[in-house]
Amino acid sequence: MSSRAERLRATLLHAFPGAEVAVQDDSHRHAGHAGARPGGETHYSVRVVAPGFAGMTRLARSRAVHAALEAEFGGGMHALALELRAPGEA
Repeated sequence: MSSRAERLRATLLHAFPGAEVAVQDDSHRHAGHAGARPGGETHYSVRVVAPGFAGMTRLARSRAVHAALEAEFGGGMHALALELRAPGEA
């Protein structure tokens, strides 16, 4: 895959079957901040609407996403802003 954003999306779709996934690279907004790199691909906003999130707490959802993306954090990703919902949640 050509970008981290594409890898994130593919990984999340695999980890959460039936999910709607949107990934946005926000790295340009963090230039000069901790964890930023000249090439970007360090800071992301992620929105996941997944049937598997039904009945899970906000913390459990976050932990599940972080576990799925563990390799990306080890590979230079610095930060995620998460919006995690079950279908039907506002």
